[in-house]
Amino acid sequence: MLSSRFLTRVTPRLKTLARNFHYTPLAFKVKPFLLADIGEGIKECEVIQWFVQPGARIEEFEPICEVQSDKASVEITSRYNGVIKQLHYDVGQMALVGKPLIDIDVEEEGANEDSTVVEQESQEAKEPVEPVVSQATHTPSNSLHKQTGKFATLATPAVRRLTKELGIDISYIPGTGKDGRVLKEDVITFHANGNRTPSPEKSQEKTGVTAETPPPLAPVAPQLEEQTLPLTPVQSQMFKAMTNSLAIPHFLYTEEVQIDGLTGMRAKINKLLKKRVFGENTPDKISYMPFFIKAMSIALKEFPIVNSRVTFDSVSGKPLLVHRPFHNIGVAMDTPSGLIVPNIKNVQDLSVLEIAAELNRLQALGATGKFAASDLQGSTISISNIGNVGGTYLMPVIVDSQVAIVGIGKARVIPSFDDKMQIIPKQVINTSWSGDHRVLDGMTMARMADRFKQLLEDPELMIVNIR
Repeated sequence: MLSSRFLTRVTPRLKTLARNFHYTPLAFKVKPFLLADIGEGIKECEVIQWFVQPGARIEEFEPICEVQSDKASVEITSRYNGVIKQLHYDVGQMALVGKPLIDIDVEEEGANEDSTVVEQESQEAKEPVEPVVSQATHTPSNSLHKQTGKFATLATPAVRRLTKELGIDISYIPGTGKDGRVLKEDVITFHANGNRTPSPEKSQEKTGVTAETPPPLAPVAPQLEEQTLPLTPVQSQMFKAMTNSLAIPHFLYTEEVQIDGLTGMRAKINKLLKKRVFGENTPDKISYMPFFIKAMSIALKEFPIVNSRVTFDSVSGKPLLVHRPFHNIGVAMDTPSGLIVPNIKNVQDLSVLEIAAELNRLQALGATGKFAASDLQGSTISISNIGNVGGTYLMPVIVDSQVAIVGIGKARVIPSFDDKMQIIPKQVINTSWSGDHRVLDGMTMARMADRFKQLLEDPELMIVNIR
């Protein structure tokens, strides 16, 4: 038994020790998360949107942000578990490959989630409590407040487009998505409630002071000013490619192609596709484009020089011509991000239905801008179809890794004469070929264009030539 005198002497010391005891959470290590190389020699990417903010917890493989390179947009995911410490870029800034994108407090081995919770709770306890506003300074319920903070306007490009169409400032819309992201439903609800971006005039509404209304002034025409904007990543890539194309001496060759026979064959194939005659994993229907692509490949077998590229000897600097046995045919696409030219690989080995399926895949990716790097690399020749827009003729521009490109105009019906000199309708398209005059002559291009024409005017020839 301890004596009462001993307890009297020891107890105050124990209380002092208890007061001086502090709990130290397990250590975190701040790691910079570097933007990795996403291929094709890209040195920088534009930050499109953040999915995280400082103080937010993130798990391995969760998305951090979306970046837009010269070629496509990519989601960057985390390699660590931890807490976001700092973002090094704002939305719209160019992030450099190999440089820190964010800082993450990475948990050391043996650390547990409880310590993180303790830290977060202590931080929340330190946050100042907002003072309660007196009812005497009541704000109308329909007044708008601008959302503040770095993450107040998180939204996808589609949502931002919608706010522009409705004339709404996105910074006034309270987001209900993850990390305060503004969703499409938030925009629709905001607009349906009759909310608008507040104008300075509204702040000068009734104040209880009577003033004499000045006479109306004559309306003054607003002064229009030029606006200087940076190029988008896709525009930057097009700027570089077209600048390089200036070194290529172009020549143009045009030809008219009758497609009545092709139209009939396509209609029959589409009826069979609806009945699933070719299997369940086939497209519901096909357009003219797969036939154009296959006809191009068959013609290239007879004129391989049109599928080549120009290079230069590393020692002597003399020009060389590289012949390519594979047909990776690029297809120009009008996407929300701008003009992008993905390509279909090894068309020489594909059927028309296989080409159609691959074309559908690329078009779906184009709608979202989510192309893989491989979809945009290695094209050997390109097709640009402006028929959907309505153009008849064009002069397509050759890129520096190719020696030819063809543009296809709108299908139209024109009067024609049959063998008995009777006027009949004829469905035609116009093809416009651009060639690199350093290595292609006019006769070679004319023969290539004529072979392409034969295959489309008599589509049974394509079946005969398919291996």
